[in-house]
Amino acid sequence: MSISAVDPPSERKPLAIQPRVANRLLAAMRGADFDLLSGHLEVVMLNRGQVLFEPGDDVTTTYFPAHKTMVSLLIITRDGHEIEAATIGREGAVGGIVSAGNKPAFGRAVVQIAGAALAVPTATLENVKDASPRFGELFARYADALLAQMMQSVACNALHSVEERCCRWLLATHDRAGDQIIQLTQEALAEMLGVQRTTVTAVIQNLEAKGLLRRQRGRVEVIDRRGLERAACECYRAVEDHFELLLPEVAL
Repeated sequence: MSISAVDPPSERKPLAIQPRVANRLLAAMRGADFDLLSGHLEVVMLNRGQVLFEPGDDVTTTYFPAHKTMVSLLIITRDGHEIEAATIGREGAVGGIVSAGNKPAFGRAVVQIAGAALAVPTATLENVKDASPRFGELFARYADALLAQMMQSVACNALHSVEERCCRWLLATHDRAGDQIIQLTQEALAEMLGVQRTTVTAVIQNLEAKGLLRRQRGRVEVIDRRGLERAACECYRAVEDHFELLLPEVAL
């Protein structure tokens, strides 16, 4: 995705949503820990295609996606190709999860499904981690779960068919969207899977013929969730099971 294709920067708004309802990682924080952070949270509206940071950027802001908002972490090759390494929605956070001090980004963070997020300066997040061991432990467990998702993505991209990977991605997105309808274009899905749009079109047509989903303009409707799970590779369940083991209070 070229920078010229990115929508305008996010719009900052007063804190008008309930953070601990909108984002499950925030909801898992104990009252005193959350109080250390809550005064620094700010609502931002993220646009589809918006780049939150690029490789090498200093990550100065951490985002907690709210409700249906989704962000992808992408690995960018020298010739400009990109492939998704992780999907983050209301169960997690983007940026500043592990590092302290200088925080150069390794990949690109791109908004896949537009919506609200709660933003906080990463330096503030680090200060709260230092002030509360329980808060730091929660983020350490989340970092472990995020790393597991990235590791599983490596195996998935190398070993599994495009259709299996597509089903896995749709399931992960369906979990985070909280609705049968996924606001997603086939072009965006092709970018995430690192394949041609024609390849994704053929896969989606096949899944539709099996009665698993229904295509609509700019979105996909899940018809048979169980069937989609059977068609997906083992990676979806492996990542979800590990997340539930590490963060049962956050799991979707």
